[in-house]
Amino acid sequence: MAWAERRGSGYRVRYRLPDGSLTSEAGFVSMAAARERAADVESDQRRGTFVDPSAGRVSLREWVQEWEQAHDVSRGTWAKYQSHLRNHILPRFGDLPLSEISRMAVKSWVKQLRRRLAEPTVADVVSQFSMILGEAVEEGLIGTNPCRRLRVSVGAGEERPHAAPWQVERIAGRLDATHRLLVVTGAYTGLRWGELAGLRWTGVDMTAGTIRVDARFGALHEIGGRVELGPPKTPASVRLVHLPPFLRDSLRAHRNEQDHEHVFTGTDGGLLRRSNFRDRFWVPAVAGLPRRGWAPLLPGFHFHDLRHTHKTWLIEDTVPEVLQHKRLGHRMRGVAGIYSHVTQDMIDRMLDGLQRRWERSTVSTTETDSPEHIPR
Repeated sequence: MAWAERRGSGYRVRYRLPDGSLTSEAGFVSMAAARERAADVESDQRRGTFVDPSAGRVSLREWVQEWEQAHDVSRGTWAKYQSHLRNHILPRFGDLPLSEISRMAVKSWVKQLRRRLAEPTVADVVSQFSMILGEAVEEGLIGTNPCRRLRVSVGAGEERPHAAPWQVERIAGRLDATHRLLVVTGAYTGLRWGELAGLRWTGVDMTAGTIRVDARFGALHEIGGRVELGPPKTPASVRLVHLPPFLRDSLRAHRNEQDHEHVFTGTDGGLLRRSNFRDRFWVPAVAGLPRRGWAPLLPGFHFHDLRHTHKTWLIEDTVPEVLQHKRLGHRMRGVAGIYSHVTQDMIDRMLDGLQRRWERSTVSTTETDSPEHIPR
């Protein structure tokens, strides 16, 4: 039972908590407002949705500390979460009690974020904030999530480009032998950057012509300026990737010329770093380098676009969708994902198509691209 009563110059609501203790909420300016709140309390208690207002007095910063202890994600994801908390979420809401974080305050904050950040980043930050507050709802600290149904549209986005086989060959031809093979392997397997940079020879079976992406150490991650091996992006990323004959032969020749445990390394023999490779090698190769006489090939083309390229080639070759998902490390959803299966015949026909693409690809001889022209 809840009731309203006068308290000093104002009004308050009194009621019993589930443990039998008596509590009150003060600050109502009229008896009508106090009675309305008392009716809400009784209704919520009958439906089992009542939340003790005192529970929401814990600050967001304090709640985040608890949330972090219970939330289990990869180290790379933690680094992203901590960046969002440090730079965007806690500076605005960290010292506020959970119960005082209003929907209007959140919407105003999102509006400010949009002025400073790209839409995908804003969506990522808001999604994390909503997840944190959603957990607070589940724990009975607040009644509703102020981020609930708050949509941050990132739009359709610009369609990413894909390359023709001859363009991949031209880009690769501007690089030294190791980096050239890295690019070709990316285009003809669809492996992610981290999976390529973390690939070790123990994961390459020359006899079977396959690359195995390991569940524990299948990708190289860059966290806080350090590189370390860890799990690939998703459970579906743990997979066996079959190689067309030319690529198996190229990897075998490369193996005979190096003794590092990793297949692809930097120019100094160390592990690959994405930013170093991008700035020193990739961007000049795709955007051109006038002082070397290199004309632009695909300005704005990202290394990740090699995955888009591989996917496009598979579609052009009518590779079954189930094999496309499997090869790229994606989980096929719905009924099709349950009842569709990859067969050896599918794999053989896919590899035949990739081999034909390689054999048909040509490199122009009008440019003076060679390993000696790599920017140092």
